Formats: sequence, structure tokens, C-alpha cells
Amino acid sequence: MTNLQWVIVTLSVAYAVIGALLLLVLVYARLHWSWKALAVIVTSAFYIISFGGMRGLLGWATPDRLPASFKLLHSRIVEPHSLEGEPGAIYLWVEELDADNRPSAIPRAFRVPYSDALAEKTHTAENEIKAGHPQGGRAADFGGGDGTIMDLVREYITPKTVLETTGGDSTTGVFLAPPAGAQGAVFTPLPPPRMPPKDEQQ
Repeated sequence: MTNLQWVIVTLSVAYAVIGALLLLVLVYARLHWSWKALAVIVTSAFYIISFGGMRGLLGWATPDRLPASFKLLHSRIVEPHSLEGEPGAIYLWVEELDADNRPSAIPRAFRVPYSDALAEKTHTAENEIKAGHPQGGRAADFGGGDGTIMDLVREYITPKTVLETTGGDSTTGVFLAPPAGAQGAVFTPLPPPRMPPKDEQQ
């Protein structure tokens, strides 16, 4: 089951429990039967309303932290608009990568706070993807986006320069040395997936 399916199942069970508790209260409550019937109808109506509302939330980008390692599929840059008070944002559509650099095949949309530097790097990454060079990234290079103490700690621990890989041996996952003078970027060429070791010849 995917995370989304677990969320739907959990919400369904939660609503069923609430409905059961309401019925239990109504059985022992000293109310006229018409009030009890009205409570059941209203509760049932809210089931339908909340279901429709939750379906509308499914396509919205989440402000949650990005996966530890991911493949960038697409992006959208929304620049700040001072007259309308819009702070701007960068939307990233990504797939999480496992320990062997294999994509999860479950894309998700994320909303990252806007900055000129990030917008420029995102635009460069989009151009690389269009040129046929898949791009990857790490959550550590983005921070939480809220200026908390954890962002300061990550900034101290994580180097500002992220070296770009030029490829490597896909069977071992060992990458070649980066080109001289390669400057760090939020997005880097996507490393090849690590292949399982070949069976030794008998």
C-alpha cells in the first residue's frame, strides 16, 4: 500500500469510529427521536462533504521537507509579486531515490520558498533535463525553508560546494572525480543506479 492509500484508510477508519461514537451517544441520550435522526443525517452529510474536500487536496504541492535524495522530474518557478504580496515559490516534482539511486516511481510535488539563487539553479536544471541530462538533488541542500536553528546547523555541517559527478561505474556505485573547478549546485547530474554484483563464475 502506498502512503496515500494508508492516509485514505486511516481517515476512513477515523470517521467510522467517530460515527460509531455518535450512534452510541444517541442511543443513550434522552432526546426526541427527531433530534437523533437529524444528528445522523448531518453526520452522514459531513462524510460526503469531507470526502469531496479531501479529494481536492490531493493535487496540492506539500511544504514538507524534500526526500533525502531525489530525481528532479519537472519544476515551476513563481516569482515574487510585491503588489499582490505574493512571496513567490518554487515547485518541484520529484521522485525519491533509494540507497542504490533507483527512483521510487511515485512522483510528488513539493513547494520550496523562493530565492533568486535557487530559481537560477532550478532553471539551469530544467535546461539540463530538456537536453537529456537527468538531474538529482539532496534535501540537505535545501534546508527546512523556515529559518529555524536546524537550518543553521545544516548550513554549518553541509558544505556550500556540492561537487558534480561526471559518471562512474554503475556496478559498484563508485563515481569518478569531479571536473576541476566544478562549483556546487542544488541539482547535480543524476548518478547511475548501483547494480547488484554479478555472480562469480564457477
